[in-house]
Amino acid sequence: MLQEMAPFSYNHTNTQDMWYVLIGIPGLEDSHPWISIPICSMYVLAVIGNSFLIFLIVTERSLHEPMYFFLSMLALADVLLSTATAPKMLAIFWFQSMDISFGSCVSQMFFIHFIFVAESAILLAMAFDHRFVAIYSPLRYTTILTIPRIIGMGVIIALRSVVLMFPLLFLLKGLPFCGHNTLTHSYCLHSDLIKLPCGDTRPNSILGLFVITSTFGLDSLLIVVSYMLILHTVLGIASGAGQWKALNTCVSHICAVLVYYVPMISLSLLHRFGGHLPPLLQTVMANAYLFFPPVVNPIVYSMKTKEIRNSIVRILPRKRHEVSRQIIP
Repeated sequence: MLQEMAPFSYNHTNTQDMWYVLIGIPGLEDSHPWISIPICSMYVLAVIGNSFLIFLIVTERSLHEPMYFFLSMLALADVLLSTATAPKMLAIFWFQSMDISFGSCVSQMFFIHFIFVAESAILLAMAFDHRFVAIYSPLRYTTILTIPRIIGMGVIIALRSVVLMFPLLFLLKGLPFCGHNTLTHSYCLHSDLIKLPCGDTRPNSILGLFVITSTFGLDSLLIVVSYMLILHTVLGIASGAGQWKALNTCVSHICAVLVYYVPMISLSLLHRFGGHLPPLLQTVMANAYLFFPPVVNPIVYSMKTKEIRNSIVRILPRKRHEVSRQIIP
């Protein structure tokens, strides 16, 4: 099907009539049903793990703290990211449904980038939260991060993502498409879409670079600065036990930051300098990267956060008791 549709050409086609071709794993088309098994498994794990985390934070009063409210935002973003990409990817692997309309592709692109930008801001907010305020200024913690302020920060995070992403949509809509229509991933990305038009895409590239710099670049820099301040404060604690206890509260968040940024940077470096590497490697990494943080984050926070572990221990016996009462009236 890919070979049949790829030569399709456009002569300044209206964007409303555009259709694209998303690839699966080139060269492994016969293995797509088998490749779909880990993709589907990661999607199910991501949805179940993050949904359970949100449920736990909402229902357990002991978790009604700023740190866990931000964690619930991160979990919600992970669910939305997985859901925005997995169904179409599985349709490609299961039914060879590789074509996607311009509107659907741009919508998917918007949600993917919107969620990526939002997650970066949430990780920064979490660094400011329990990682900075709770350690650097613990006596003012509850007065600084009140519920209205947390809600306001969530609204600002969403608005920032929308404001940065909407101009990209309008710039794409105004470009003339007259070349090939095959994208290089199983999902739609802005960097992929701007390779197809035959018009001037410099404004798109400049705006895309600005978005990356002002979000991922700035957020990661502020996270590093936040941890430098935290480390300076922790080193001022007299006892070694106190230092370790303070640093131990940062482990989960550090893992989440690494899980988010390291694969992203690795994939960017692979695209930039990995021209001599097999394209198959880039495609597999690009597909797996979307699901790696959503799958790993609930596991990390469940294992490394004592309060979440205690909540899980409390809730599971309660659920078993409710089930037994339903079975045995």
